[in-house]
Formats: sequence, structure tokens, C-alpha cells
Amino acid sequence: MVPPASDRPANRTWHARDAQETLSHWRTERRGLGSDEARERLERYGHNALPPPEKAGPLLRFLRHFHNVLIYILLVAALGTALLGHWVDTGVILAVVLINTMIGFIQEGKAEKALDAIRNMLSPKAAVMRDGKRREVPADELVPGDIVFLQAGDRVPADLRLLEVKNLRVEEAVLTGESVPVEKAVDPVAEDAPLGDRTCMAFSGTLVAFGRATGVVVGTGAHTEIGRISEMLGEVQSLQTPLVRQMEQFGHWLAVVIIFISAATFAFGYWIRSYPLDEMFLAAVSLAVSTIPEGLPAIMTIALAIGVQKMAKRNAIIRRLPAVETLGSVSAICSDKTGTLTRNEMTVQTVVTAAQRFDVTGVGYEPRGGFLLGDRDVAPDDHPVLWDTLLAGLLCNDAVLYEREGQWVMEGDPTEGALVTAACKAGLDPHQQQERLPRTDVIPFESDHKYMATLHHDHEGHGRVFLKGAPERVLSLCESQREGDRNAPVDRDAWHGHMEQIAARGQRLLAVAVRDAAPEQRDLTYAHIEEGGFTMLALLGIIDPPRDEAIAAVKECREAGIGVKMITGDHLITARAIGEQLGMGNEITALSGHELEEMDEDALGRAVQEADVFARTTPEHKLRLVQALQADGRIVAMTGDGVNDAPALKRADVGVAMGRKGTEAAKEAAEMVLTDDNFASIAHAVEEGRTVYDNIRKAILHTLPTNAGQSLTIMMAILMGLALPLTPVQVLWVNMVTSVTLAMALAFEPAEPGVMKRPPRRPDAPLLSGFLLWRIPFVAILLWAGTFGHFVYMEEVLGVSDELARTVAINTLVAGQAFYLLNLRLIHQPVLIGLEVFRSRAMWIAIGVLIVLQIAFTFAPVMNTLFGTTPVPLEHWWRILLFGVLLFVIVETEKVVIRKFIQ
Repeated sequence: MVPPASDRPANRTWHARDAQETLSHWRTERRGLGSDEARERLERYGHNALPPPEKAGPLLRFLRHFHNVLIYILLVAALGTALLGHWVDTGVILAVVLINTMIGFIQEGKAEKALDAIRNMLSPKAAVMRDGKRREVPADELVPGDIVFLQAGDRVPADLRLLEVKNLRVEEAVLTGESVPVEKAVDPVAEDAPLGDRTCMAFSGTLVAFGRATGVVVGTGAHTEIGRISEMLGEVQSLQTPLVRQMEQFGHWLAVVIIFISAATFAFGYWIRSYPLDEMFLAAVSLAVSTIPEGLPAIMTIALAIGVQKMAKRNAIIRRLPAVETLGSVSAICSDKTGTLTRNEMTVQTVVTAAQRFDVTGVGYEPRGGFLLGDRDVAPDDHPVLWDTLLAGLLCNDAVLYEREGQWVMEGDPTEGALVTAACKAGLDPHQQQERLPRTDVIPFESDHKYMATLHHDHEGHGRVFLKGAPERVLSLCESQREGDRNAPVDRDAWHGHMEQIAARGQRLLAVAVRDAAPEQRDLTYAHIEEGGFTMLALLGIIDPPRDEAIAAVKECREAGIGVKMITGDHLITARAIGEQLGMGNEITALSGHELEEMDEDALGRAVQEADVFARTTPEHKLRLVQALQADGRIVAMTGDGVNDAPALKRADVGVAMGRKGTEAAKEAAEMVLTDDNFASIAHAVEEGRTVYDNIRKAILHTLPTNAGQSLTIMMAILMGLALPLTPVQVLWVNMVTSVTLAMALAFEPAEPGVMKRPPRRPDAPLLSGFLLWRIPFVAILLWAGTFGHFVYMEEVLGVSDELARTVAINTLVAGQAFYLLNLRLIHQPVLIGLEVFRSRAMWIAIGVLIVLQIAFTFAPVMNTLFGTTPVPLEHWWRILLFGVLLFVIVETEKVVIRKFIQ
């Protein structure tokens, strides 16, 4: 039964309503629902679970992968070889078809786990009030109106409007990108408050970090925030990669050309030259087979697979093969901030005392770094106020820092962890200080009071109270401030000025103060603290800093013509400060989620070009930004680690998830996963992607001219009424051996020099650019001239047998292809400069294997019988090799001429 629209839990404005109003709306009270009412609502609203997506069956998904023009061309090639009775070649071609299909089928199956990963995030159990008693029920049986209890460590089971809170802090990074737990309250907030500012709400799938609370369920299943993201993810359509689109266009074009040429040649030979019908049919099939690049899809797949292996060694795991090449064409990277560009480890960067400002070096929880006063290093123990500040932050603290397997691990509140790390950088040992000044009593942090206080006594009985908390609150309890080794009256205006300066740098503020305690005092109460009389020690500026390697990676991406955009759920000032530290621009333009909501698509399109930082964003904002960049013609990579990133990750041309701290939902929605959560690995992946695309272009540059040269040789023989220089079975031999040796070697090519210094290619740039459209016929004519010319010379001038003339022609063709392979070490630049031609080990191995195969083809009796060849006397080999050398020299000369002409 579907509830009426006005009563569904899809209303997203509960944060703007009073708690009592919410209870009244759902006809419930603090003692909870009755069992009968709960059952009725369960039937009415359904289970608190995300609906499974509609899926195509495995057979249909498998068959869909045959719907590809390149596959059709391969099947035509298989049919042609089958008609010729060459079953081995037919089997090889069909095997290529099946391998490509299976790879796509398996990768698609993995992609469907994205929605499952989100559903698995829901809490399995929930503590509720039913019939006036507290009990535990399966989370999927929660209904709107249920009263739910939360405590530290719980995963929130549904969307809750909070009724009571006690020091509640909730980790919402998976939804909002907020780098620290959010402090919750019960007071309503503005109706248009961003998701991260709805402090009276607890959202399904988030984690309670501290405290406890009671709330009323206002959204279950698909009507929760996480359910809304799941629905978005199901609606988002993944885009075809540029290479797949281009190969499809190329396949259509090539199919038309092959059919036209084969049909025209058949008609001319049969009706004009009066060739026998069966002979002309075999000739047309031979022409078609010689033109079809049946090895190209396999080479493309292998090049992509090699790219996957190389990226894996550089901490990037590729989940979908075409994404390798897509990375090479990326022109915009939209990156989440927390845990991606930053370490997701809070760090003290600034300590401001009444008289001085210290900068703290080092990032993360590793206690490595120092303290700067201006531009010079200082020792904290030479500055008593700094030393006392760090000591207070260390002792008024419950976080624990330790090293495990070479990694520094922090347990506790991230802000407190930052204080422990800063103290350790100064040489303070937590265990020694806790023994020297053991804690006597504590007042834990409470949101109502906004501070934490601890009472300590040394072994002589001297007592001290350390206080840390919100600067305004701590300052209100201070009557003096520490200046050097003395106390002076507190200057509140000066401290407020310091607060504004630190906040302007995007840092979170924390104040630390101290007061002496009587030796006999053994307990600590709020009344003791509210007496005041504290001495203000310092303000601390804390931030989740950018990774050093991310700064270098952003610079490298910008040099490669790739725009980097930060899209985060964090506050605008913090996001802008991180963007400046990352070097994203001299004058960073930053926009908030509120501003994005007011923009139409045209305004948004202009905004994504001008702005570098987008803060306080929701999953819808991230998705819109990705789509706006794509509408502007960009190839977009989106990085992220939370559930809130999943829709944008799926929509992006390349979704990049974090492997260590990323959610399963983000990983399953992405094409690539970074095992080190390091933005710098994206730059390495882009380099590999560009190399893969270059190698695929090289394979096309080698395959099409050589196939076209074979086709021209056959066509010209038919047009001139001569014997065929290549029989169908010999064409298949040449295609097979050159595909598995020469063309395959191109998949293993190392990167060309300066691959990351050139701008990304345009997404609308055709696969066959103007240069390729010149190079392909240019080389094809050279190969045809050498092969056909040598064949005619052997028959017409030397008068040798057809078998010998054909064997010489085939070896001439293969020699030309082998020398042309060396030209392709560099597409545009001469390969002899810098001896680049010798840097490719795979090329020389391929040529060596090809020589062995051609010797067997030419001299082995069984091969002579199978392919109609005959041994070639020594006096003919010099012309074969001379042609190869001439072709190499001509193509190298062409490179020099074209480069000079272009420049």
C-alpha cells in the first residue's frame, strides 16, 4: 500500500521543523509506537531497505556485447576464411570475438555491484522504543514515527529528526565530505540549509563518533538521503569512452569502404575482364580479408590490458578496460577534497600567542615537523608560552597516537589527534607527561558548554586545570593572557583579530587556557570552570592539509592542459584555502552550493569554466557540475571516496575512487580505484593513458597502410588482367604473422618523449586525423609500388614462375612492413635522433620472430605445399631488403618535411 503523497516520508524539510511538530506529524510520542501500529506502517511504507535495480539477464547482457560494428567486421572476416576453407584462421578470429565479448560481459557484471554496495551500508539492527519499552529490532523493520536510540559506534539506521542529544558527533563524510565529525543539536535550522549544516538531523548510513541521542524516524528506505543517492545512481547513464565512440565510427566507415571496393572489384573482374565466377568470388573475398584489420581489436585490447598492468604498478587499479585510454584524453579532473587532495588527517598549522605567531610544519598524524617563528626554526622549549600551550593540548586530550607497521595511527577525535601530534613534534612524550602530571578529574567536551577541562596534580601536589574549546567560550572564562613568563590583562579585541586572521586561512579554531588549582581540589565541576580566572595561552589553527604529492600532481596536470576543479562538501573558506595551497590558481574563484542552486544550465556552464573550487556541495551539485563540464566538451575524471560521490563518479568519463578510505559504493561506481588514495597517482595514470592511445594510433597507422597496400596489389592485378600477386591463403598468412608480431609489438611501446607536455586531445577529434589520412595512403602506395612492382618485374622481365614471383612479392611486402614498424617508434619525430629506434625492445623481438617465420614460409617444404610458395634464390634478396630500407628512409624524410612545413 502506497501512502498518500502528503504523508510520505519524502519531505526533506524536517530539519526546519520543531521536534514536537515532527512528533505530532507522525502521530507518535516519546514512548514510541505500539507493535500493531508499527506493523501497519511497515505494510504502508514498506521495509527500510533500498529497492533492488532492474537488471537484464546474463544471456541478454552477453548478447549485447556482439552489437558492435568491429565485431560484425570480424564475423565477416571469419565467414570469408570459412568459405575459403581455412578453419584455423576462422577459429582464431572467432576466438578474438569471444575474448572481447567476455571481457565486456565480466566488467559490466562488476559495475552492477554499485547499488548493492550502497544497500549494504544500511545498519542491520536498531534500538527503538516499542510499546513503551526499549528493544532491538532489525533495521529494515523501522517505520516513520519510530523512536530510535543512538550511541557511539552505531551506524544510523534511518533518517532521524533528533529529539535529544548528549555530546553527539556524527561522521558524515560519506554523505557530505565533511572532514571531521559534525556536532549535533536539536534546534531547527533554516529550510534551505545545506545537508552538512542540518545539525538537528542524523542520516541513514552515517556513523556516530561520539555521544548519544534519541530521534524520530522521518525517512526510510528510498526516502532517506542515502536512498535518494541510490536512486540518482540508478538513473545516471555511463557514457561511452571516446575511443569506443571513435572505433564505432571507424568501423562503420571501414565496413562501407570494404563492401564497396570488394563489390566493385568483383563486378569489374567478372563483367569487364571476364574472370570465372568462382575465381572472381575468391578474389573478392581475398580483397575483403586483406582489407579487414581483424587483428586491430585484439591489439587494442592488449594495449589496454598492458596499460592496466602498468597502472597497477603505480597504484591505480582499472576496473573497466576502455577507461585506460579515456584517461589519456581527460581535460578536466573534478576532485573531492577530503582524503583525496588532502590527507583526511587534521593538523595543527598555526599557534598564535598574545605576542607571537608560530607556524607548524609537517602534515598528518606522523609526528615529524617543527616550528617556525617568521622564517626561522625555533625550539618550543625556548618559548614558554608555546611549550605550555602544547602541553595543555596534550594533557587535556583523550586521543591516542601510535605507530603500527610503519604507519602512524590515531584513535579518538581527529582534532585531539592533531594536538597530540603537535606536542610530539615539540619533543613532548605523552606517557612521560601523563606520569609527571597525572589526570585527577575531567569534564568531557559537551556541545552545551563548548569546552573540555582536565584537572592535573604533579607529585608535589601542585594542581592545574587545562581548558580547551571554542575560542569565544574559552576567552569568556579568561581574565589574563600569558606573555613570556608573566601574565597580563586579557586583550579581547586582539584575540578576536587573531581569530579572524586564522579563520580567513580556512583553519578551524581552538583556544587553550590554564589555571592553577588548589592542592586539595580532587574533583572538577562546571561550577569550578564557570568561576573563570583562566589565563589565555594561545589560539590554534587546525586544518586537513593538502598532500605534498597532490600539490606536485596538480601542477603537472595544469602543465598537461588539464583543469583541476575541487568539489567538496566542506566550508567555502576552508575549500578556498586548500585550493590556494594546492596551487590551483593565483586568484581562486570559489562558489557555494547555494549559489549553484540558483544557476540555470547556461550560468552553470559559465561557472564551471571560471571557478576552481565548489564548496558545500550535495550529490546533485556534483552530478550537475560533471554534466556541465561534459556539455562544454570536456572529458571529465571525477575523484571521490564517499557515497555522496557515487552518482558523479558513475556519470564521469572516468570515475576514480579511493581504495583505502573510500566506500564500497564509490569503488563500484568508479572505473579506477587508487590503492594509495593519492591524487598524484591520477597524473601517472593520465600519462599511461596517453601512451596507450598513442600505441593504438600506431597500431592503426601500421595496420591500415599495410592492409591497404595488399588490397591495392590485388586490385591493380585484376584491373590490369594479370595473375594475382597474392592468393587468398597467402593474404591470410601475411595478415596473421604481421598481426601477431609487428602490430602486436606496438602495444608494448614505451611513452613518447614529452607525452605530458602536450594538451589533451579534443574529444571530438577524429580517430583518423588529417595526418593519419595522409600517412595511410602514402605508405600504402609505397608498399603497393614495391610489392606489385617487384612481382611484375619478376614475371615480365625475369620470366620466373608464378610461385617464385609471388614468394618474392610476399617477402617484399613483409620487409616493407618490418622497416615501417621502426618508423613508428615515434609518430611525428625522426627515430634516429637520440637513437629512439633502439629504445623499443618489443619491436626488435617482433622483427626477429617475423624473420624466423618468413624463412620457414619461404624454405620449409610443408609451407611451400600449404601456401604455394617456393624457395627464393639468394640473388633476389638484396632487392627485397633494399625496398625495406628505401621505405624507411622515405618515411623518415616525410616526417622532417612535414614538421618543417607545420612549423
